[in-house]
Amino acid sequence: MKDWFTNWFGKEYLDLYPHRNAVEARKSVEMIRATIGRDPSPSRILDLACGAGRHSRVLREWAWTVGLDLSMTMLEVARQEDATGPYVRADMRVLPFATASFGLVVNLFTSFGYFDSDAQHATVIAEVARVTHPGGTFVMDFLNADAVRRTLVPVDRHIVDGKEVTQRRTISDDGRYVEKIIAADDCDRTYKERVRLFSPEELRTMLEQNGFVIRRQDGNYDGSAWTADSPRVILFAERA
Repeated sequence: MKDWFTNWFGKEYLDLYPHRNAVEARKSVEMIRATIGRDPSPSRILDLACGAGRHSRVLREWAWTVGLDLSMTMLEVARQEDATGPYVRADMRVLPFATASFGLVVNLFTSFGYFDSDAQHATVIAEVARVTHPGGTFVMDFLNADAVRRTLVPVDRHIVDGKEVTQRRTISDDGRYVEKIIAADDCDRTYKERVRLFSPEELRTMLEQNGFVIRRQDGNYDGSAWTADSPRVILFAERA
């Protein structure tokens, strides 16, 4: 399962998840703007793990925004959609930006938890803390780990662009990861996802250990308060 994310986030990913679109992106960004406040606008925004840039394009209406991702395919799509927008290819564990560069960093739609060790995840948070200026905000949008464990659907099948896609999900034996294998009926290859099931408490601890103060914890893109049954954990953390 090592570094599964280096092979997965390409054209096949975009084909299989067409619902992750501009409408969804605008909804989440508008929630962030309403929570943080529109005035004053952040000086600069980093969209961390920007994928095909759907959030970056909306964020850019608010303030200057750079998108960062590891997938060349995703960044090529982002640049096709937004030729003038800045996009950078890099590993989130080593951010290529100066200290205190950003007033807002966002990490949206569970673009975290991909690594083999918690030390690597902590490195990401340390890097985010480094590039966020004091008083700036980090918004982390993650899955609700306990809800995933309780409601896991082992197998589902659906039609995407005329082809049947099968997804098989398991929880690792130690309960720390959710693992998914994706296969399309017209393709010999299978794709794997593996995400660390961080609890809200674990996420908060990592943030606080790196100089963030948690200001708010929501449970969905509508800004509703977090509960044990919420689908998401959306943390608003201020850099001390």
